[in-house]
Amino acid sequence: MAASNEVNTFIAVWNAEAKNTLRLLESLPNDQYDFRPDPKGRSIGELAWHLSEIDACLSFGVAARRFSFADEPPNLERPREIKLLAPGYRLIHEEAVPRLKDLKPAHLDEKVTYFDGKTMTIRDVLWEGLLHHMIHHRAQLVLMCRLAGGTPPGIYGPNREEMAAMRAKAGGGK
Repeated sequence: MAASNEVNTFIAVWNAEAKNTLRLLESLPNDQYDFRPDPKGRSIGELAWHLSEIDACLSFGVAARRFSFADEPPNLERPREIKLLAPGYRLIHEEAVPRLKDLKPAHLDEKVTYFDGKTMTIRDVLWEGLLHHMIHHRAQLVLMCRLAGGTPPGIYGPNREEMAAMRAKAGGGK
């Protein structure tokens, strides 16, 4: 077994968050791909696929040590049906993780120029640009799922339906 280090920790956390992302994508209402509470914002399908774009583009950029909108990682064509979003994300994530296989803890302090022209360390790209960015948009998607009539899963604790079921099972009511 490999010794624990920050790269291994990042990948373990990222994989755990990917499982939560899949649970959310699988909960999206099938008939609400174009649901858009903000006419200028992304639809539920577009926002859901953005989670795949984050995994693909940022892992690609870290591996190449460059971030360019001209780079196109494989399989990033957005599906046009809710039922295809989770399998598509799963594929993208499974392709993204191996891109970081050669990353060593010493690489985390390397500086790269990010999409916006700012200089960042690889560490900041991974933890902030990739992981926290994905969690931020996933939280938006949870709300959009609820607004579109869906029941998003509890990610860091039970949602209201899961809590009600737990209380009912325990005989506690409310």
